[in-house]
Amino acid sequence: MQSDMQRNFWASTVAERPEPRPRLEANTQADVAIIGAGFTGLWTAYYLKMHAPDLAIVVLEAERVGHGASGRNGGWVVGNLAGLERHVGKLPMEQRRECCQVLADNVDEIGQVLERESIAADFNKGGALYAAARYPDQIDIQKHYLAHLHELGHDEANCTWLDADQLAEKARFRNGYGGIYHRQVATVNPAKLVIGLAETVERLGVTIHEHSRVTHLGPNEAITDQGVVEAPTIVCATEGYAERFHDFKKHVIPVQSLVIATEPLTDDMWQEIGMAERPAFADASRLINYGHRSADGRLVFGARGSYAFGAKSKHALAISQDDIRLRHDLLVDLFPILKNVRIRHGWGGSLGLSRNFRPHGIFDRNTGIATAGGYAGEGVAAAHLFGKTLADLILERDSRLASMPWAYANTSHRHLIKRWEPEPLRWLAAQAITYSYAGEEALMRRSKPTPLIKPVLRKVNDFFASIIE
Repeated sequence: MQSDMQRNFWASTVAERPEPRPRLEANTQADVAIIGAGFTGLWTAYYLKMHAPDLAIVVLEAERVGHGASGRNGGWVVGNLAGLERHVGKLPMEQRRECCQVLADNVDEIGQVLERESIAADFNKGGALYAAARYPDQIDIQKHYLAHLHELGHDEANCTWLDADQLAEKARFRNGYGGIYHRQVATVNPAKLVIGLAETVERLGVTIHEHSRVTHLGPNEAITDQGVVEAPTIVCATEGYAERFHDFKKHVIPVQSLVIATEPLTDDMWQEIGMAERPAFADASRLINYGHRSADGRLVFGARGSYAFGAKSKHALAISQDDIRLRHDLLVDLFPILKNVRIRHGWGGSLGLSRNFRPHGIFDRNTGIATAGGYAGEGVAAAHLFGKTLADLILERDSRLASMPWAYANTSHRHLIKRWEPEPLRWLAAQAITYSYAGEEALMRRSKPTPLIKPVLRKVNDFFASIIE
């Protein structure tokens, strides 16, 4: 197996990337300064302009539009939110259902905006399959997850159980024992989306400066080496790429996610695999395996996030041949027909993870600083929802989103999000958890029973999950 192109598949699908936008080269003033031209920053700008067209908005991007996670992720648009239980766990069921309906509607709203603004980003609402597809223990894991989704407040019509035959109608895994079908999930080409969104906000009058790295942010100002933007409202939309902002980095750290894409598969291969509706798919591994069928007939597949010592963000796109091989092997475990398929692309990026798995949209009116993040890998949809939420908070709109339990006004992120432990504790914990999760998975895959070790290791890993949260 060889990889011809060590680069982002999504970027290769963009026919004509715009010329670099000008740097910020002088001091200027604005109503709102946004740091980061990814999904969160651009959606915030979009909805601010939708509701207040006269606002002067400046977006400052350290590299190019979509350089971070927004241009290099796995392409899922999920009608759920990582860490949702931390927000709704103490709410009555009626309010839980309302929160889940907001998350479900968010997927459709993204598709509607893309259609309205003529952003051709290969949006496809094919749902998601959370399959028990590698070993029998995954059946109970997925059934418990389904019960968890219903307990959170997700509509049972949107989150349903498929038996083996029903699962095979949507995708034919090597061991398709059954699984969850979540209707409110779509897929998208993130590079086309972020580039199209940037062009859209520029048409609305937003100014974007690329190669304008912010070195310091504070109340009413964002400072670069070439100039300063003074604004009463500053939005930090850096998520997993906040390494220059120590205060934010203490609360949201980068975790690396690595993805591969196959060559286009033949019609015969797709006939065997299925996926005619192009659903997203994942299995029940704690180490997370996920993928989908792209618009041009490839399999895009990501797996096994990792943490780099010192909370280093991943700026380089390339990943190693070993990383590619590992993900190809996992993909073949699900679909053996892909054993000799060529992997054409391998890339990676950094998602943002908050200490208590608590995605957040916060606006501190005392300082004028707003931020959103901690999406834990579900940022394509969450960034739209939280960008829209930040716009409502900043404009003091009495909206449904502004009243959601993940939206906070008149407070600081320091008081809402726990700090991560210092190094080397973070790195040591990440290594221990990764090896323990891998050990549990290895035991589950064994044909010989392990009546004592397996349940003990599962309890250990449940404990690990609880202390992370």
